[in-house]
Amino acid sequence: MTDVFGSSHKDVHEQVVFCADEQSGLRAIIAIHNTALGPALGGTRFYPYAGEQAALADVLNLAKGMAYKNALAGLDHGGGKAVIIGDPRRDKSEALLRAYGRFVESLGGRYITACDVGTFSEDMDVIARESRYVIGRTPAHGGAGDSSILTAFGVYQGMRASAERVYGSPSLRGKRVGVEGVGKVGHRLVDLLREDGADVVLCDVDPKAVERVRQRHPEVDVVGDAVTLTGADIDVFAPCALGGALDDHSAARLRAKIVCGAANNQLAHPGVEKQLAERGILYAPDYVVNSGGVIQVADELEGFNMERARAKATQIYDTTLKIFGIAADEGVPPAVAADRLAERRMSEVGRIRGIWLGR
Repeated sequence: MTDVFGSSHKDVHEQVVFCADEQSGLRAIIAIHNTALGPALGGTRFYPYAGEQAALADVLNLAKGMAYKNALAGLDHGGGKAVIIGDPRRDKSEALLRAYGRFVESLGGRYITACDVGTFSEDMDVIARESRYVIGRTPAHGGAGDSSILTAFGVYQGMRASAERVYGSPSLRGKRVGVEGVGKVGHRLVDLLREDGADVVLCDVDPKAVERVRQRHPEVDVVGDAVTLTGADIDVFAPCALGGALDDHSAARLRAKIVCGAANNQLAHPGVEKQLAERGILYAPDYVVNSGGVIQVADELEGFNMERARAKATQIYDTTLKIFGIAADEGVPPAVAADRLAERRMSEVGRIRGIWLGR
């Protein structure tokens, strides 16, 4: 049984909402980790979970990750996330999305939703017909469109900072980068890497995704699976699929000097980062480097401007370098340094928001 209330102050969630609509088939969970910096912001994942417990565990982890991601991205938002249980290819419908939108609206702005795995800007337009608290919409409706654009750009900035730390130069030219997953974000990351002169080897469970990349970049190498990729002769490993890409076994065989990718919750458990550090592998915390997407969609709240959002996402390079510096100075792994930096901001700004304004 997943502990909804958590075992420590870091894991306690302010609110968890279970949403069901029998006729449309909606089964969803919305989790709000905290609102210290402002209303919770995070995407809606539509995924065929094995069961409700798996969905609950995922949404709790993702909501917490969003709290830290938003804090480090400099956004005035807390952390939240939602999951819809089902196969989006089979179960997604207008009725289901609109029913979900009603539940989002019922929270009165405590949670603002956007796209995630299995959902797209067009889906956000449907949800927005029932709720005001939806971003990541299509350009036709004043939105930022596909948030994978700046997600990939942010990961690239984090990778440049990692290369600066390890190799003394932010350029990836001549480096061999292994990309696991070339879907919405991964294929854009490959574009950026090739523009920078990096060599790319990739894998994906979807042959169509691989073929799409091969059509644009026939020179890239393709391997059959993640096991082969993590054991390949690469300089950088970029997990861009679902979470848990690195466990004890894959970390032990990894030959890369850097781990920097777009996937959320890349480490199967916290001990994996220690194992990486002991082997001299630099891990760029995922919730730091993949924050470009939330930066992009959050900009909609001011009236979307891509240049402004891209400039903010460029700062991921500096934030990543700052975290590496703190980690080295304090003798802790980068994820611990990132957590401390995020918690400091949540504490300081949260305290200020306790000043009564008389309304």
